[in-house]
Amino acid sequence: MVLRVACIGAGYFAQFHIGSWQRMQGAALVGVCDLDRSRAEATDALAFDNTEQMLGTVNADIVDIILPPTGHAAAIRAAIAANPRVIICQKPFCTSYDEACEMTDLAEAAGIPLIIHENFRFQPWYRAVKEQIVSGRIGDPLQATFRLRPGDGQGPDAYLDRQPYFREMPRLLIHETGVHYVDVFRFLFGDPQHVYADLRKVNQVIAGEDAGYVVFDHPNGVRAVLDGNRCLDHAADNSRRTMGEGLFEGTKGTLTIAGDGAVHFRAFGEVAEALVLASDTHDGFGGDCTHALQSHVVAGLLDGAPFENAARDYLRVIETERAIYRSAAQHSKLEI
Repeated sequence: MVLRVACIGAGYFAQFHIGSWQRMQGAALVGVCDLDRSRAEATDALAFDNTEQMLGTVNADIVDIILPPTGHAAAIRAAIAANPRVIICQKPFCTSYDEACEMTDLAEAAGIPLIIHENFRFQPWYRAVKEQIVSGRIGDPLQATFRLRPGDGQGPDAYLDRQPYFREMPRLLIHETGVHYVDVFRFLFGDPQHVYADLRKVNQVIAGEDAGYVVFDHPNGVRAVLDGNRCLDHAADNSRRTMGEGLFEGTKGTLTIAGDGAVHFRAFGEVAEALVLASDTHDGFGGDCTHALQSHVVAGLLDGAPFENAARDYLRVIETERAIYRSAAQHSKLEI
């Protein structure tokens, strides 16, 4: 069986979605819609500039929404009306928590799975870290740290070459990027129970925050720290591969993620490291995590495997994000 896929949006990041669908077994890209029809035409798929017209024409099994948050609600409503088998929606999910809840309720009422395209948990280094933790190799996890260092936020022209709307976002570091690590940490350790945040703006030409520390209390005594600064970099040939460096520490050993995507294990009390995952060689984004997520959705439709990142579950990420911003404003540790 071949699943029919329609994409709404053909902006910068859509290249990774569309490129994945075009090479995926079990799926066929049957339409792409963008208000700028020339961008849809550039994908070599059947092109549209009207969402309802596309969805009424192509009879899609999967509708993939690749838009900024302001476009999510209208696109989800249009997709629900077309009755596909599943809807995928990019993050950040909708413009507010209330809107995200409303769209989640509408999709559930229609019986259509709504999956949030939160792809960082599908990056191969996090899947490898998860396997090592579950196997017990590092013992009881106690600490995790990720140093977010994409190095793309310096100077008066920051973000203009790739995603210029970053400059105007009133909330940037956490709302646009930090939510990835909220989800990664909960994927590895379970939902956080408390959070403390200290956020700031380094580059004054942008509207939102671009640096800060966030401390999460996870179940079983695990503490995780997101140490983010978009104005600083890390050792990597491609700063957007891992976006930084990770450290995951347990009672029996430590796992590290390097800027090349390699994962190493060092046993407690030892100096030598063992290779867990080799350096990443994928040319595109994030170890081909977009393709991994979309393949996961296709597998769920074809063989009934449970979906990760269902919208109802993803609301917990938005709740945590809201708590992070409240914590930063109140200068206090908060329960989520």
